[in-house]
Amino acid sequence: MSIRSIAALPIILPFEVPGPRPLFAGRPRETVPTLLVRVETSDGIVGWGEAFSHAAWAPTATALTEVVAPLALGRDETAIAALALEIQKTLHLFGRSGPVTYALSGLEIALWDIAGKAAGRPLHALLGGARRERLPAYASLPRYADPAAVARVGAAAVARGYRAVKLHETGIEQVRAARAAIGGEVALMLDANCAWSVAEALERAARLRPFGLHWLEEPVWPPEDHAGLARVRREGGVRTAAGENAASPTECAAMMAAGAVDVIQPSVTKIGGVAAWLEVARAARAQGVAVVPHSPYFGPGFLATLHLCATLAEEVRVERMDFDLPANPFGATIVPREGWLSVPQGPGLGADPDPEIIARYRAA
Repeated sequence: MSIRSIAALPIILPFEVPGPRPLFAGRPRETVPTLLVRVETSDGIVGWGEAFSHAAWAPTATALTEVVAPLALGRDETAIAALALEIQKTLHLFGRSGPVTYALSGLEIALWDIAGKAAGRPLHALLGGARRERLPAYASLPRYADPAAVARVGAAAVARGYRAVKLHETGIEQVRAARAAIGGEVALMLDANCAWSVAEALERAARLRPFGLHWLEEPVWPPEDHAGLARVRREGGVRTAAGENAASPTECAAMMAAGAVDVIQPSVTKIGGVAAWLEVARAARAQGVAVVPHSPYFGPGFLATLHLCATLAEEVRVERMDFDLPANPFGATIVPREGWLSVPQGPGLGADPDPEIIARYRAA
């Protein structure tokens, strides 16, 4: 068999939140883009992947169709590792992160979906087998800024069964409000999205210690300042987490070797796909660092994350963005129930997107 076609299918989905609309570039967000990658083999097997896109799906879609796909068409779809490495080496001059790597990640995930479908086995079975049938989720809240909204939405997440909540805030009052609302028994995390200098991060860490954060995520700008992050971890008195912006497993390994993190957060749609994610997990185990995925998305990347986490020896909380999708292309497979997510058991990723939703919400 060989790869017959590769297509980028961006879908722009409406979403609902239990609080005020989060902002992007000063405007309320009304939709969440999902960049699907459809790969078909010469034998007619279709695999689905997802490339990270956030608010800018077009550059990644172009990178897939114009740069990555020509290098993969006609190739043996079973030689996933060799093909991915060859493409990385060929395209490294475009950078080791960003749209080209995101596009390659989506392609690689789709090839694993095809491998599972061809074998009639779920992805986790190809990776050594699942150790559990369900995984705890944590509610990842968008940035609200208003402490009252943060408190209200955090309490609502706990009422739905979540036992861990993550904020995307930069103020102390929002954290204070969330802790008061969710209680002391629920894990609370804070993602600063690389907002501070090292000195600012240390000052914030001292003020955040009374709230018992489970981790402080990406407190330092720039994200590749491993030494600065290590200093915050060493002197700040809080556990640190990072990794979603790491360009490769090599950078994740360097971050861990620098003593920068207690928790490493590889993102399967950004770092190169399934094999790259597993490489990070293996390195983390060797260095005694916890693995908790970055997964605020709603497509095949999220499904792949469930399979990957199910193979780990330790139970891992999976990040679930606190959005509701009125038009959900993957149905119940990506929806937590009472704070838990079921590990898909069907062949490959375990679910294909609803073609009617793709047709209705596909970007022009």
